[in-house]
Amino acid sequence: MKLIIDIGGKTHNVEVAQPDGKLRFLLDSKPLEADALEVARGIYSILIGGESFEVRTEAAAGKLRVISRGREMFAAVRDPRQWRRRGGEALEAEGRQQIIAPMPGKIIRVLVKAGDAVETGQGLLVVEAMKMQNEIRSPKSGTVERLSVVEGQAVNAGEVVAVVA
Repeated sequence: MKLIIDIGGKTHNVEVAQPDGKLRFLLDSKPLEADALEVARGIYSILIGGESFEVRTEAAAGKLRVISRGREMFAAVRDPRQWRRRGGEALEAEGRQQIIAPMPGKIIRVLVKAGDAVETGQGLLVVEAMKMQNEIRSPKSGTVERLSVVEGQAVNAGEVVAVVA
């Protein structure tokens, strides 16, 4: 998987593979091996070159807040394939948008509340389906008008989970 990561004011090209259970990266075209384990929700133990790191992550204002070794940084992860699919231009839905569950599953995290301002692509909810977590993102910038679900609730595919106006 290829990603572009903006963190700490720098942009990095990252390729990630896990062919034999070990994470293998190309970070700005340089090989990097790492062992990573999620020890709790949003907390990772990472081993790189014999050095251990504890990394805490959480969603914050459409970005990812990353804390490690007493340093706090904000990261934005971009998928270059998404940019190409859109022809290089930012597309944003217009008008009042009903956000629907793309698949049946269980709401495991609600990332916003009614009345919150959101940006295009910002995570709203996390749905777990078939042991995979999928973040449902806002199709437009605006305000969360309504949330129709709570954490732990089961949802069906096509069910309205939120409204952004």
